[in-house]
Amino acid sequence: MITLIRPFKALRPAPDKAAAVTAPPYDVLNTEEARTRAAGKPHSFLHISKPEIDLPVDTDPYAPAVYAKGAENLQKLINEGVLIREAAPAYYVYRLKMGDHTQTGLAVSASVADYDTNRVRKHEYTRPDKEDDRVRQIEALNAQTGPVLLAYKANAGVQAIIDAATKAAPLYDVTADTGVVHTIWAITDQVWVDKLTALFNAMNALYIADGHHRSAAASRVAAARRGKAKSESQEYFLAVAFPHDQMRIFDYNRVIRDLNGLSPEAFLERVKERFDVTLASAQVRPDTSTRFGMYMGGQWYRLDIKAKYIPSNDPVAALDVSLLQDNLIAPVLGITDPRRDKRIDFVGGIRGLGELEKRVDAGEMKVAFALHPTTLEQLMAVADVNQVMPPKSTWFEPKLADGLVSHVLD
Repeated sequence: MITLIRPFKALRPAPDKAAAVTAPPYDVLNTEEARTRAAGKPHSFLHISKPEIDLPVDTDPYAPAVYAKGAENLQKLINEGVLIREAAPAYYVYRLKMGDHTQTGLAVSASVADYDTNRVRKHEYTRPDKEDDRVRQIEALNAQTGPVLLAYKANAGVQAIIDAATKAAPLYDVTADTGVVHTIWAITDQVWVDKLTALFNAMNALYIADGHHRSAAASRVAAARRGKAKSESQEYFLAVAFPHDQMRIFDYNRVIRDLNGLSPEAFLERVKERFDVTLASAQVRPDTSTRFGMYMGGQWYRLDIKAKYIPSNDPVAALDVSLLQDNLIAPVLGITDPRRDKRIDFVGGIRGLGELEKRVDAGEMKVAFALHPTTLEQLMAVADVNQVMPPKSTWFEPKLADGLVSHVLD
C-alpha cells in the first residue's frame, strides 16, 4: 500500500565518519566555494553532490563526466566503509540547532504519488534545466542524496514519539562548519514506526518548504522507471519533515540596480502614490507584512502601503513580496519579471540589513528594500489553493545537511 510516508533503509555515514562526511546542501555553494570547502577532506559529501570539484577547473558542471564522477565517488565511500547501509527500514529524528533556535523533525521517504496529486503541496515553479540536473544526478547515483525540506501541521501524536525517541543516545551529533548542530536518532521500534506512518497518512497534506526541483526530479525518475521491474523505492523521495510551528523563515530582501530613469526625488514622489513614506533614523526591519524598509542615498525610509492597495481574499496578492512587486517594483521601477530581470537581485535575511546598505553604498545598487518574513501559515495558504508564490519569497534557516541520510533506489 502506498502511504504518505514510509521508513527507508538509509545509506549513512559510519558513526565515526559523520563529521567528515557532512556537507552543505549542493545548491548553496558554487563550484569554487565547494572546491575550497572540500579541500583536504576526502570524505566530504561535496565530492558526490558537487563532483566537478574533482575534475579539471574548466569542466562543465552538467557534463556527463560530472555525474559519472559523482557515482564513482559515492561507490568509493561505500567500498571504504565510510558510508554504510541500514539493514532494516527506519525513520530518523533529525534535529537542527542554530544559535538559540532548535527544530526537530523526521527524515522519511515521501510518496511520489501524493506529490503528483498535490497532497505533497508546492508553492513555487521549477526550472526545467534545474530539474534535468537533479534527474541526471539521481539516475547516476541510483539514489536521492539531497533531502527535500517539508513542513507538516504540528501534530501532538508525532511530537510525543519524537520526544520519546530523543531520550536515547543519538546516531550522530555533528557541528557543521557553519556552526549548525545536526543531531540524528534512528527509530527502529516497529510499534513507533507503524504509528508514525499512520499518523502522517491521516494528514491532509505535507508542504514543500525547500526542494521543489529535487521532488520534481524524483517524480520524473519514478515515471521513467515504472514498468521496468524496479522496486517500490522509486515511488518515494528523501525528505525531512518538520512541524510548521518550529520552522523559521527569514526575510528575503530586494536590491535594484537603477531607478528606471527617475531622479531620487521623482522616484520618491512616485513611491508616495501608494505608500506612506517616513524618514527613519536607523535601519528599518519591518514588523508587519504591509510595512517595508527602503534604503537609498545613505538614508532609510519606512514605507507603509496604503490600505486601499491591500487586496483581500487572495493569499498570493496579500504577501508582502507581492505588495512590493505589484505596487512599486513593477509600476515604478519597471521590473515586471523579477525571475529573469537582471536589474533586481535578492538578499537572504540571514545576511542582515547591513548587506543592503553595503550594496547600495558601494554603488552596485541604487535602492534596497527590506521585507517582513513570509510565515509558514501564508505558505500553506498559498499551497492549499494550488497557487504559487513570487520568486524568492522564503529563505529557510537552518539548512539541512547533505550526506547524513541518503535514499537508495533499489
